[in-house]
Amino acid sequence: MLIGFAGATEIYRAELAGGTLSFTDSPSNPGFELWITDDHPPPPAHRVNHETFPLIDTWDDAILTASALYEVPAELIKAVCLAESGMNPNAKSHAGAMGLMQLMPQTAAGLGVTDPWNPEQSIDAGARYLSKMLQRFGQVRLALAAYNAGPGNVAKHGGVPPFEETQKYVPRVMEYYEMFLTARPIRLFGDE
Repeated sequence: MLIGFAGATEIYRAELAGGTLSFTDSPSNPGFELWITDDHPPPPAHRVNHETFPLIDTWDDAILTASALYEVPAELIKAVCLAESGMNPNAKSHAGAMGLMQLMPQTAAGLGVTDPWNPEQSIDAGARYLSKMLQRFGQVRLALAAYNAGPGNVAKHGGVPPFEETQKYVPRVMEYYEMFLTARPIRLFGDE
């Protein structure tokens, strides 16, 4: 929620290259426009969606690097990031998962992550783990289920486990994956 954002009474917004939105209470260039004041609250939540919110393209370079290293489609890595954390490197779940790729402490440690809040480490480790799940299960849907519910649960149930969270997670990531493959491709390094 943006109300009370840094205690500011005026928030300015600018659309950057690639459609990324930037928000500030102290604009540094003329490209910013007044967006929120005490008299005009932020837009309703339904106006911001998974295609338009801030940070969606921020980590593309790290995602492309991990994609090349671990042979996992960049669009799939980005879809997992979006579903797991909303592209927020400071996200922490009620279960204790941390960072962009929402790594559990034990998983992060097993993957050699020293700082789960570091976006590059999180993406690298998450992509490496996703690659292992793809190799183990051979299908994107099952790899995503294993990422969310654990590989033991996928093996035990012989497919996507009957957990409500996982049943919702897999189609959501697949929807984002399709979006990044077709309507909103990831840009190459330095492309605008």
